Formats: sequence, C-alpha cells, structure tokens
Amino acid sequence: MNNSRASFLAITLVLLIMLSCKEKAENENQEAISVEAESNHPNLILTQKGVKDIRANLGHIPIFDKSLAETKAEVDTEMALGIDTPIPKDYSGGYTHARHKRNMIILQKAGVLYQILNDEKYAKYAKNMLMQYEGMYKTLPKHPKTRSYARGKLFWQCLNDSNWLVYVSQAYDCIYNYLTEEERNKLETNLFKPFADYISIENPQFYNRVHNHSTWGNAAVGMIGLVMNDEELINRALYGIRGLEMDKTAKDDDGGYINKDGKAGFLANIEEPFSPDGYYNEGPYYQRYAMYPFLIFAEGLHHVKPEVKIFEYKEGVLLKSIKALLNLSDADGEFFPLNDGQKGMSYYNSALVSAVDISYHFGGQDPGLLSIAKLQNSVLLDDSGLAVALGIKNGEEKPFDKKSINLTDGPNGNQGGVSILRNEEIELVFKYTSQGSSHGHYDKLSYSLYDNGDEVIQDYGLARFVNIEQKGGGNYLKENKTWAKQTIAHNTVTQNETSHFKGEFETGNKYHPDLNYFSSKDTRIQVASAKDVHAYPGTEMLRTMAVIKDEDFEKPYVLDLMRVTSDKANQYDFPYYFLGQVLQTNFEYKIPEILKPLGTKNGYQHLFVEGSAKAQSNNSKLSWLNNGKFYTLTTVTTAADDLLFTRIGANDPDFNLRREAALLLRRKNVKNTTFVSAIEAHGSYSTVTESAVNSKSNIADLKVVLDTEDYTAIMITTVKGVSKLFITANTNTEPEHKLTISNKNYEWSGSYYFK
Repeated sequence: MNNSRASFLAITLVLLIMLSCKEKAENENQEAISVEAESNHPNLILTQKGVKDIRANLGHIPIFDKSLAETKAEVDTEMALGIDTPIPKDYSGGYTHARHKRNMIILQKAGVLYQILNDEKYAKYAKNMLMQYEGMYKTLPKHPKTRSYARGKLFWQCLNDSNWLVYVSQAYDCIYNYLTEEERNKLETNLFKPFADYISIENPQFYNRVHNHSTWGNAAVGMIGLVMNDEELINRALYGIRGLEMDKTAKDDDGGYINKDGKAGFLANIEEPFSPDGYYNEGPYYQRYAMYPFLIFAEGLHHVKPEVKIFEYKEGVLLKSIKALLNLSDADGEFFPLNDGQKGMSYYNSALVSAVDISYHFGGQDPGLLSIAKLQNSVLLDDSGLAVALGIKNGEEKPFDKKSINLTDGPNGNQGGVSILRNEEIELVFKYTSQGSSHGHYDKLSYSLYDNGDEVIQDYGLARFVNIEQKGGGNYLKENKTWAKQTIAHNTVTQNETSHFKGEFETGNKYHPDLNYFSSKDTRIQVASAKDVHAYPGTEMLRTMAVIKDEDFEKPYVLDLMRVTSDKANQYDFPYYFLGQVLQTNFEYKIPEILKPLGTKNGYQHLFVEGSAKAQSNNSKLSWLNNGKFYTLTTVTTAADDLLFTRIGANDPDFNLRREAALLLRRKNVKNTTFVSAIEAHGSYSTVTESAVNSKSNIADLKVVLDTEDYTAIMITTVKGVSKLFITANTNTEPEHKLTISNKNYEWSGSYYFK
C-alpha cells in the first residue's frame, strides 16, 4: 500500500471515529454531564466547554481535523511500542533523555485524545505510564551527570525536569476524572508534589531567579498546582520561594546570575525580561523557547484563576510579545540569531504554533495571525486551536504584514533595543540591546543583513549542536565563549583586539547603547541610529544604518556609517562576515603559504588569515555570489588601512565551528575615525541557463564630504555619474536643520537628509 493511500485511509478512519464520538457525546445523559461538571476537569488548557465545542465541530474544521488525525496516528504508534521509563543516565541526545522527553509529549497528547475522542484506551495508557513514573520517582536519585548547576532527576538538569512537568500536568488534568481518588492521591503524594518541591525548594538556584530556565520551573510548579488545586504551589509559582536567603552572585552554567534584587517567580519573569514592546532580553531564540511555558501557564491561570488577569499583566505584554517575536523573523519565518540563537529555528516550531493560537484566541482574534497559522498547517487541540481552525475555515485570514520596526529593550523600554529595517526584499537587523542576560553576546551596535530570507552579512549565532550527543552531549561548546560571544565574531568594531566590556558579564550587564533616532515613515529610506559609550571606556561609537530605495539602483542598498571617537589612539577592526563565493576585489592581496591565527585570544585565536592587502584607493570593493544573487561591498579606505581575508576555524581541533569567511578592515593608531560602507544587492545568476545578469556594482564612488560632531554627510555616485547626498544628525535630532557643505546650503526636517 503506498503512503498516500495509507494516509488517506488513516484520516478517513479518524474522521469516522470523530463522527462517532460526536454522536456519542450528543447522546450522553444529563446525569453524567452533571457529574463531570462537578469535578471541574479538564480546566487547565482544554476546558469542558471547549471539549464540547470541539466534538460538535469535528469533521468540519479541516486544519483541526488534520492535526487531530496526525496526533492520533503518532500516539497510536507509541502505544503499540509499549511503555518504557528507563533509569536516567544520558545528556541531551542520549536514549534515556530522548525517551523521557518523548514520554512527556505523548502523555500530554494521549490526555487530549481521551478528552476529544472519548476513548478510554488513551486514559488507561496515560494512567499506566504515570504509575510507572510514580513507582520510579520515589527512590530516584539525582541524575548521574554532574555538569549542571541544578541537576534534575529524570534529566541531567532541572530545566528538562520542568519541561516534563509542564506537559504532564496537562495530561493529568485531562485524565483527572478517569482516575479514582486513591489513584490521584498516590500520584500527588509520591510523584507530583515531591517533583514540584525538588525543582523549586531543593533547587532555589534554578527556580528563584529571572531566566528562561526559571520560567519553565515556575510554570511547572504552577500548572501542577492548578490541577491539584494547591494554593501553596500556585503562589510559589507566581511569586517564587518567599523569605529565601540566596547567594546573589551565584552563577549558572551559562554565566547567568541569581536576580540581585530578590525578585523571583512567574510574575517577575514577565516584569523583568520583557520590554513594553514585547522584546525579550535573551533574544528571539530563547523567547521562542520560553513562550511555551509563559503562554501555557497563562492560559491555565486564565481558566482557573481569572482574578489574576494574567493576559492584562504589564499592559498585556505576553500577548504583545508574540507579535514582536514574529517580527523578529526573516522572510522564511526563521528567527534572527541575536545573542545565543541556533540558525534555522522558525515560527514553524511547535512552541510558535501554541503562541499563535493562544494569541489569536485571547488577543482579539487578529486575522494576520491566521495567515501564520495557515502556513504552520497545524493547531493546538484545545479551545484556542479550535478558534484558529474556525477562523481559517471561514476565510478570515489576512497577511501578517512585517514592516520596519523598532523594539525597545529593558523592563521599562529604556535599555537600548533592536531595529529591523525592511525595504522590499532587503531586511537589516540592527542590534543595540542590553547584554541579554547569560545568553547575551559582546556585540554592541552590530548588524546582520538578509535578502528575501537569505543571509548576506551573517551573525554567527551560537556554538552548540542542540541535542546532538556526539557534540558535547548536545550542550554549549567551549567555543561559544571563546568565539561566538566575542566581539570579533560580529559585524561591529573591536578595539585593540579586546571584546566589549573586556568580555566581562558583570560589566556588560550594567550598560546598554542608546537610540539616536529611528525613522521608517518614508518608504524610500529606513534609518536607525544608536550610540554606545560604555563598551570601551573613553571611546564613543555612533552607528547609523540606512536601507535606501533609489530609482538609480536595481534593489534597495545599505548605507552604513560607524563614527568612532576616543581619548587615545587605538587599533580598530571592522569585519564583514559575508556568505558566498568571492568574485572580485579592486585591491591586490597576498596569500600566505602557511595559515596562522590572527591573534591569541578574545576570538582572534579562531580566525585564520587567508589573504592580506593594503588599501589601494579611496574605495575598496569586494563582490561575491550567494544563492544565485550578486552583492558588492564598497567601503571608504585610506592608504594606511589593512584589508584581511579571514576564515573561522583556527584552534578548533574538533571542528566545532563553521568554516566561514570575512573581509576585515583594520585601521591602526588613530583616535577618531569613521567607517563608511555601502552594500548592494544586484543581479542574478542562473545555473540552468548559465547566464549572469547585472553582476557588477552600480557605485562608482563613495565619499565622506562632511564629518563633524553634529553631522556626517556621504556622497554616493553611480557609474552613470548620478550623485546622491545622505546627511545624518549625530547629536541634534530635532526636526529642523540648516547646514552648509561646500558653499551649498541644505535645509530639512527630520533626523536625516537624502536627495
């Protein structure tokens, strides 16, 4: 039998079961309904009303029916394999880790299937697995792997134990009525309450702080507390462990810290990391990871403890954060790898299915979210998933319009931020955020560039192979600290081969850049400008970046101005981490016979020097080809500037780092300087027709015509001799400006001028 036919028959069978369940539900006698209502379960994520509405619509809501059929097939396959709860022994990626992780997901799904399909076999399966865990947990020691600052029991770290309890709480809620009072007492006394106490009271260094780890812990304790109707656990989840004296300088294995002002608990984890715009200070990769416990516990609180008004907390920032997160994705839906972030993570992840559905259901039913849900092609099997499925069925979706946006950072929105400049297919991500907790990088005023979802100038992301056991047990590699976090790994200025804040977390955590201005009203030009005065004491960096749509260019291009002023002479290194194949340069470079590292520390030890040159003109050019598109970097240089081709991979015997290239501009022994460059996207190459179209740069000259404390002006001249002038206000961003350049007067309103 071919796969498509088998799939068709499976879905048909499920639909028949659904219709049967619907008929059965309609014929339930009133007495049984009354008894179920008195027990008040399920009420955590699924609700009694939700179950009734789902059953009534089965067979008529395509995306929901599809998700249900897929879940049923998945759980049925696992049930046929039997139950395995092995004694824990592995790191991430190992069998025991993967098995317990799989069990928690299947438990949650089996509970949901029991409610929706009203089939006792799923409840029985979930009960039997929970009883196996109850029998195991009573005598289970700490996990044998000792790397974590907070070892779990089922897993090597309390974080994963918390993951387990978040999912299993939902399963328990769904089969609560199926269990006898004696069975519930047994599970709560020997498994759930000790489990919650272990990850919280016995591991306060994990639980009682502000971090995505503790968010999972808070949600786990709170959700099982909601199912058990345990007020003490619920309060512990919301407010942390009260009256606890802790070492406020204690580090975790990522370099994070216990919150120094003593705030803890779920509400503190909403207050502190989220800005009023919904930006999460650890970055989109970890926001994606944290959104599931944030939203799933919030949904449970909304149903069981509506008086908390959780979706209104901090002016509704949880729901607001979902749209912020979606805006932090490229044209393909992949999240920008700010701070520690694995490339390729996207809004197709199951956590974002939850986020989109919950946001739609509780946040005003924004039709733009339906278009994302339709792309995801999956919904939650609960009340929110039903709402989304009905919205899609009724054709209510509209495009989720991602425009240029500035997202503030910090609990009050005054600790820097991130600007995303979008112009046609070009997306520029300009990062001027705070440190970003333990997952932050030393990369003030850095950026990355995308063309219709393809990286053009990349941010490296993290050095980790998540859940691949062969690579450090799936955990962070040492190169994450020696390379990925270091300043030289990013597209920003490194001074004297030393990372920002000397690579010291304590120092970096105190400071943040400040926005100079952000402008996106003019569809021709999107601009962001920000300043940092703390990364290097005595040095000020002001960076202004613009994405310009100009009728004399095929596509929008990037103009980049980095103005550095210092109280002493320094060496400045400015890399461009381009992706693709070098085509041409306008400078001659020498290739070394033996590859040597660029330096000995602060990330320099990981860069091979593959070529070196002296700048030979006022403009140095590099052209490259990537994914069938041409790009050209034009940068203003002097005869004293060094140009270095570098490649990642030195001092990396285990091949933990990707072997990717950069062109590095080095400027030595200067106090004040301005780096000016333009990046063009142009033309295309077809490997089928073997034809190259518009493969050359359109910029004949890039020139600084004014550079003062108050203004910087750049002249861009095309190959046809057409000149355009861009002026940015460095200090005074008031609306009205008057300026004279080369005896010509300029007047304009706003923070920049372009004509």
